[in-house]
Amino acid sequence: MAELSTILFLPGAGGSAHFWTPVAERLALPCMQLSWPGLGLEPHDPKLRSLEDHVTRVLEHATEPLDVVAQSMGGRIAIEVASRVPIRRLVLTATSAGVPMHGAEDWRAAYRAKFPRAQAWITEPQPDLSARIATLDIPTLLLWGDRDPISPVAVGERLRELLPNAWLHVVRGGDHDLAVTHADEVAAQIAQHLA
Repeated sequence: MAELSTILFLPGAGGSAHFWTPVAERLALPCMQLSWPGLGLEPHDPKLRSLEDHVTRVLEHATEPLDVVAQSMGGRIAIEVASRVPIRRLVLTATSAGVPMHGAEDWRAAYRAKFPRAQAWITEPQPDLSARIATLDIPTLLLWGDRDPISPVAVGERLRELLPNAWLHVVRGGDHDLAVTHADEVAAQIAQHLA
């Protein structure tokens, strides 16, 4: 019998591990939900001051076999992790994952207004990871909402072009928080992908 993998859930810039709870509860599989200290309303941790610090923290939780499910900014970290350790399956939702966000709404001013104490790096420009993404031959499910102004479907389509082993599922009526508002559909898609 194959060993069950652990599902590592990574939230977006809101930082809360609870973002993925509706989906995790529906999946009822072994999982770990990480938060991002210093982002959103999460308390600061002096050891975590950059995106790379958060990547290192995720790597400390990466045990094989590993599946990663990531939303928004968490997708950027997931790409960094996937380029360093083996990942069995990957799910990216409403994320840039490190590709340019042409046609996307700029979320940074609204984020700063809502979370003025969030770490500065979260709204700073990040490098284009397109070349690295194209080398990741991990079975990848891309989940997007058709009403997401922050990460429009065109971004998911670009990732589908770049990733050698990816497919895109568009959730009708889904916004940037589709894992919360459409948890049944998102969980069903993830369960099928991880099976």
